[in-house]
Amino acid sequence: MRTNTLISGFTFIKNGLTLGYPIKESIESIEPLCDEIIINVGHDDPEFQKDDGTWDFLHDHFNHPKFKFIKSWWDPRVSSRGLILSQQTNIALDKCSGKYCQYIQGDEIIHEDDLRNIHNAVMEMEQDQSIDGLVFDYLHFYGNVDIVKQTRNIYRREVRLIRGQKGVRSWLDAQGFRHKDNSKLRCKRVNARIFHYGWARREQIMNSKVSAMNKLYHGRRHESPMFEYEKIWGLKQFNGAHPKVMENWVKENNNNINLPGLKMRHEWKNVGLAISDCIEAITGHRLGEYKNYKLF
Repeated sequence: MRTNTLISGFTFIKNGLTLGYPIKESIESIEPLCDEIIINVGHDDPEFQKDDGTWDFLHDHFNHPKFKFIKSWWDPRVSSRGLILSQQTNIALDKCSGKYCQYIQGDEIIHEDDLRNIHNAVMEMEQDQSIDGLVFDYLHFYGNVDIVKQTRNIYRREVRLIRGQKGVRSWLDAQGFRHKDNSKLRCKRVNARIFHYGWARREQIMNSKVSAMNKLYHGRRHESPMFEYEKIWGLKQFNGAHPKVMENWVKENNNNINLPGLKMRHEWKNVGLAISDCIEAITGHRLGEYKNYKLF
C-alpha cells in the first residue's frame, strides 16, 4: 500500500470520550494509507490542562512515532458559524509534511475495502498536477447504525484528500477545503466512502453533542432544547458492511429505537425533497446541490 510519496493523515478532536466520538477507530481507518498522522486534541484552557481524558486515551493507543500529537486551546470567544472547527483543522494541517494530506473527522471512518482506490487515485494525482484533491462519497447514519439519511438537504460528497504544501485551507465550519484566495479546489471523485456516524449515538450522548456544537455556532451562552430522534425524510435501511475497525463500536451503539416505525410529521419541505430525490434516483443529478469544489 505504501509508496515513496508521503501521505499525511490529520484530524482534530475535543471531548471525544464525553461526546461518544469513534475517534480511535477513525484514526485506525486511515492508518494503512498514511506515513504520518497528526492528531490535534483540544483543551478547555490555554495551559492545556483541561480535557476529558481524550489526550491520554489516544496517547495510550497510538504510541508509534508515526502518530504526532498537538495540544490546542479552543478559545470560547471563537463561537460563530463553527469557525473554530476550521481553525482546529488548519492547526493539524499546518503540521503535515506530506505531498498529500488525508483528512478525517472524529466521527468519520474509511472502509478498508476502499483504501486501494484512494491509493490509486493519489498515484493519478502524481501524474496530473492539475488535481487539487479527491472527493469522497458519504454514508450518513442517523439514529441507528443500520439507518442512513440520503436526501437533498444533506451533502452526499465532500473533499477529504488534498495536496499538501499548496496553501489549501479548511473552510468555514470545516466541511470542506478551499485555496487561500477562497477559490474552489479542482477535484476528482474517488470510488471511496466516508462512513459518517455523527448522528448515530445514543440520545443522551447526542443531546450533549448537539448542545456543544450549537455553542460553536451560536455562542457559549446558547441553550439547546433536549434532543430526541424522530422520523425524518430520507431515511433508508443500510444492509451493507461497516468498516472492520467499527465492529465493537457498532455493537455498543446499536440503539433500541425503531425510527422507520415512528410517525413522520407532515412538512411541506418534504414534498420538494421527494421530487428532488426522485429526479436524482432516475438521473443521478441532484437539484440545487451545493458543491464546495469543482469536479471534473
